[in-house]
Amino acid sequence: MTKTALMTSSALALALLAGQAAAEVKFGALYPFSGGLALLGEESARGLEIAVDEINAAGGVQGEQVVLERGDAVDNNQAIGEARRLISVAGVKAIFGSYSSARSIAASQVAELAGIPYFELGAVADEVTARDFKYLFRTNPTADHMGKLIVNMIVEKVAPGLGKDPKDLKIGIIHEDSSYGTSVAGHQKRYGEEAGLNIVTTQGYPAATVDMSSIVLDLKQREVDIVLQTSYQNDSVLFLQQANEAGFKPAAIIGGGGGYSMLPTAEAVGSDVIEGVLDADFTQYAVNTEFTPGLEAFVAAYKAKYNEEPRSGHSLNNYVGAMAVLKAIDGAGSFEPDAIVASVSAIDIPQGATAAGYGVQFGAGNQNDRASMMGMQWQDGRLVTVYPEAAAAAEMRFAQ
Repeated sequence: MTKTALMTSSALALALLAGQAAAEVKFGALYPFSGGLALLGEESARGLEIAVDEINAAGGVQGEQVVLERGDAVDNNQAIGEARRLISVAGVKAIFGSYSSARSIAASQVAELAGIPYFELGAVADEVTARDFKYLFRTNPTADHMGKLIVNMIVEKVAPGLGKDPKDLKIGIIHEDSSYGTSVAGHQKRYGEEAGLNIVTTQGYPAATVDMSSIVLDLKQREVDIVLQTSYQNDSVLFLQQANEAGFKPAAIIGGGGGYSMLPTAEAVGSDVIEGVLDADFTQYAVNTEFTPGLEAFVAAYKAKYNEEPRSGHSLNNYVGAMAVLKAIDGAGSFEPDAIVASVSAIDIPQGATAAGYGVQFGAGNQNDRASMMGMQWQDGRLVTVYPEAAAAAEMRFAQ
């Protein structure tokens, strides 16, 4: 992407009229733009790009137009190499990323050692903000939020909707085995046990697996009522397809993560398979917009820029985090790392004041203490918010 592509035409015109180039400041955009995680990596980066467009249209950051330097974190090793390139060669003042927890954990260590701020806008694993880093901040909700919300949703909505006592339901937890899936599954198990749920199995698998038939068969033999799967897109599709082929129809499937909240997943498995499937994830688009001020404007900006509807709430949540951070950097007084850290540390955005519905204030480990997730359900080909009640756009449905 060229520098001029990320500058507004009006800003360029003013610079040309003044007979000089507009001042620019570079930030890194480090995401998996290729490989198995590219779809959600690109979708996440789009949220950052829209935030940059909006900031540049308003005059930029500290009077300078923001230019994004892309880095492709296709795997952990490349994430490390690209972080080094962005810092040492491109000279970025900060890095934004990265969707994948494993990539974020690897790349942010490079930034920390170099003393360059790293703003995580989408990765959820515990380890991201559990290392006491000075220069790392995370704006998005975490694995803990996801695990807790799923258990609360089972107890408060799913079990009553099925006409069951929550403790009488057999719960099966399956998850991809990186830091992301392992973190979420650990919280599901802990919160589930605290709620007295009957968790009959917890099983991990490689995200790149091409066969989940043995897991499906095991869940079926155990007569699992509710399956909790924490996954990326490919393994979400694989499980749903193979469960359907095996005739395994639990009372509820609750996904965790972007695989279950993407339209391409629904298209891949078909409307009959995806109908009624639940998901816990970042704020999506079929939601009570009184709860998410600015969401409709974001969708309009997305459609104008990319000529399509947003494919996942990952773009929205990256936008919300990036806007909070960029506005804070604008008031930092300089682009020195410690000045940026001080300004970002002081962010105080109340609950309900962003397009994602949550606020921003950093606590222990520089984690956003005001971040939160929502519960969604696939209904009639759309992913609609059904939990919590204040954000719901529809009632949760149950098979008759």
